Parts: sequence; C-alpha cells; structure tokens
Amino acid sequence: MQTRGYAVITACYWGFTLTDGALRMLVLLHFHTLGYTPLDLALLFLLYEFFGIVTNLLGGWIGSRVGLRLTLFAGLALQVIALVMLAGVNPTWVRWLSVGYVMATQALSGIAKDLTKLSSKSAVKLLAPDDDSRLFRWVAWLTGSKNALKGLGFLMGGALLGTLGFVPALWAMAGALSVVLVGAAATLRDDLGKSRSKAAFTQILSKSYEINVLSIARLCLFGARDVWFAVGLPLFLYDVAGWSFTGVGGFLAAWVIGYGAIQAAAPQLLRHEVSAGSAARLAQTWGLGLAAVAAAIALAVSAGFHPTGAVMGGLGVFGVAFAVNSSLHSYLILAYTDADCVAASVGFYYMANAAGRLIGTLLSGVLYVTGGLTACLWGSTLLVLAAAVLALALPAARSDPAVRPA
Repeated sequence: MQTRGYAVITACYWGFTLTDGALRMLVLLHFHTLGYTPLDLALLFLLYEFFGIVTNLLGGWIGSRVGLRLTLFAGLALQVIALVMLAGVNPTWVRWLSVGYVMATQALSGIAKDLTKLSSKSAVKLLAPDDDSRLFRWVAWLTGSKNALKGLGFLMGGALLGTLGFVPALWAMAGALSVVLVGAAATLRDDLGKSRSKAAFTQILSKSYEINVLSIARLCLFGARDVWFAVGLPLFLYDVAGWSFTGVGGFLAAWVIGYGAIQAAAPQLLRHEVSAGSAARLAQTWGLGLAAVAAAIALAVSAGFHPTGAVMGGLGVFGVAFAVNSSLHSYLILAYTDADCVAASVGFYYMANAAGRLIGTLLSGVLYVTGGLTACLWGSTLLVLAAAVLALALPAARSDPAVRPA
C-alpha cells in the first residue's frame, strides 16, 4: 500500500507539474508578444508567488486537520479552474483590466501549486519506510522527477503556443488534468496525513530552530534562482539572442530537466549514507560551491566574455550545484520534523520557498529593466551567498523545541 500510495502521489504531482511549467511559459511569451514590459510580466506572477506563501503557511495546518488527500485534490481542482478562467481573457481589454484578470488567475494557480506540492511532499514522510537513506531516495526521486517534468512543461508550453495557440492550449491542459484528478480520487485513502492531535491555529508559526534556519536558507536559494530564471533569462534569449518561442521554452526545459535529473540522482552522486548530520554538512559545502559558481557567471557576463556562451555553460554548472543543494534541503525538512506534524512543518518551509520565488520574480523584472541579465546574475550571486552562510548554522540533528524554542 505504501508503494502504491507513493506512485499515485507521484503521478498527481507529475500531472500538475506539466501544466504548471507549460502555463508559466504560455503566459510569459504570449503576453510579451502583446507588448507587455518585463515589469508587467513580473507583476503577472506576483500574486502567484504571494498566494503560494499564504497557502503554504495555512495549508500545512489545514492538511494536518483534514488530511492530505483533500488538500491534494483541492490543488488539482483549482489548477483546472485557473486554466479555464485564463482561457477567457480578451486581448481587446484595456491593459489594467487584462493585467488584473491574469494576476487573479495566477493567484489561483499559485494556491493550487503549493497545495499540491505540500500535500505530495508531506505524504512521502508518511509513506516512506522508517529509514533515513530510503527517505532521502524517495524525496530525491519525487523532487527530481517533478522538476524534470516542469522543464518538459516549459517545452510543452512553448510548443503549444506555437502550434495550437494560447486558448486551445489552456483547454487541452485543463482536460488532461481533470483526468488525473478523477483517477487519484478513486485510489487514495481518506485518512492520509490527518494528525492524531489537532494543532491549534496559533501553532502555525511555532517552529523549531533548525526549521527556521533551513526555511530562511530556502528563501534565499530559490530567490537566487528566480532572479534570473523568472523573467530575465527568457527575455534575454527572445529579445537579445533572437530565439523562437520553442527555442526559449526548449532551453529552459533542458535546464530544468537536467536539474531535476541531478536532484533525483543526488543520493547516488553523494555516494554515502545520509543522515540529518551529514546532510547538514553537505548543504554547507555545496552551498558555498554554488555561491562561487554564481559569482563566476556574473563576472564573465559583466566583463563581456562571450556572454551568451558564459550564460549557457555557467547555468549548466549552476544547475548541478543548485539541484544537490535543493535535494539536501528537501530531505532535511523531513528529517527535522516529526511525522505527526509533518504537514504543518513542510507548509511553513515551503512558505519560505514561495517567498523566495516572489522576491526573485519581482527582482528579475526590476533588475532586467535597470541592468539587463547582468544585474539579474549579480542579484543571484548575493542571494546564493546568503543561503550558503545560513547553511553554516544548520544543526546536525533535530533539536527538542522545548529546549531550543524558535
């Protein structure tokens, strides 16, 4: 039953992730061709990221009370609604109305994404065998395969925009995700993830020291990615390098697929048994390495040293180090938390993740307008360095909240 449940959770996460990646690319490229500025495009995704913060904060608490099955289905259903709503946008609307409407649909999609993510990753803690190494492998595979499929979603979004067009692509994705939702509803058990004790609402911010440190590091880590990835790089490839929709989506897809593959293979790459203590030390080492890579890319682009080649090759190396860091973080949040409060802890952690994406998305638009991709890369360097420094404060084992209060 554990393996079957894990397979169903993974399939739901995969189906959602394909539509999530495709939707990002569809919105970004479609509205760019309609004349939206980089800052306009960043604004379109702000509510997506903001409501991700709110959803993770409250969703973990809700999931612990009503069960992860319900929060997972709610996430899938909201994504279907968001896709259908977005298909109704009218290109003849005035700019402010169009921006506001798209932001509202992206808000629903942001809620959907983080309900689905926290439900899926929390469920792994409950379904995985009681074994650190097995837990690391299951988490790494779920996270890595999800990111590989998100990359495929970027490619799918660019290809669908170039073939079907904006509205038909949205309807096709809504139909496919509805099939996934119906299939999951027929297989997952009702009590998955329900806490034995009902956590009080006031406890959603009552976290241990190690979860607080890890959450802030996660905020910086994902801010460092999205500060160049969310707006700057796609527009650089389309406007400066002159790539097609499919070309832009294809490169972003290749990067995320490669990053996801490294995440899934992280347990094999690290080549030894992982515990909370060893994972914390590895996060410190890989974090400092990632900071060095980010700085090298920014220096090369700033100096005008084959900028396009430096970006392409440098981001490949960045992706490897980023993937290992992300896998270690994803394992540590589960290693640091108790099974009975896993949904609340994971929700709090991914709230910080969403906050990092929001900050990174906004900075990506602002920095690209003011200094192009170079400014985005320097912003990424500073955020990566902050994440690496915070990793140095990660403890070797889960502390007792009564001894070390947050």
